[in-house]
Amino acid sequence: MTGVSGRRELKCHVGIGDVVTGEALVASDNFSARYDLDRIKGVFSRPQHALAGQSYDGKVLVMNTAKGGVATAWMLYEMKARGIVPKAILFNAANTILAQGAALADLAMVDRFEDGDVTQLIKTGDRVTVYPDEGRVVVEEAKI
Repeated sequence: MTGVSGRRELKCHVGIGDVVTGEALVASDNFSARYDLDRIKGVFSRPQHALAGQSYDGKVLVMNTAKGGVATAWMLYEMKARGIVPKAILFNAANTILAQGAALADLAMVDRFEDGDVTQLIKTGDRVTVYPDEGRVVVEEAKI
């Protein structure tokens, strides 16, 4: 991790998708596009999820890991088609099915951060720029 005065650079595994910048929405929970989200309203809908009621639309989601199978992958594609979709998803560890879904949806995704648990390295509200093809994420800490 490198950086000065509220700006840090995190190294991760090379990911997929285009360079994107957005506001982080962070939880140490796992992620299922099928079971955790209301894809019509664009919010986390499972009451037990740490982000229940919060909008994921246009955010950079930062989660522990992906859960679920093929259905969660095609849900990402459906979300993109509706135009109610996160800008990117960052994981401590992603599964291959979710990676395929992110690729199909043309959604930026990276995982396996060298500096530790990404859900502790990034805070909700931080401005995050994801460089998937470089395996790099730049974090600008939110001003309190």
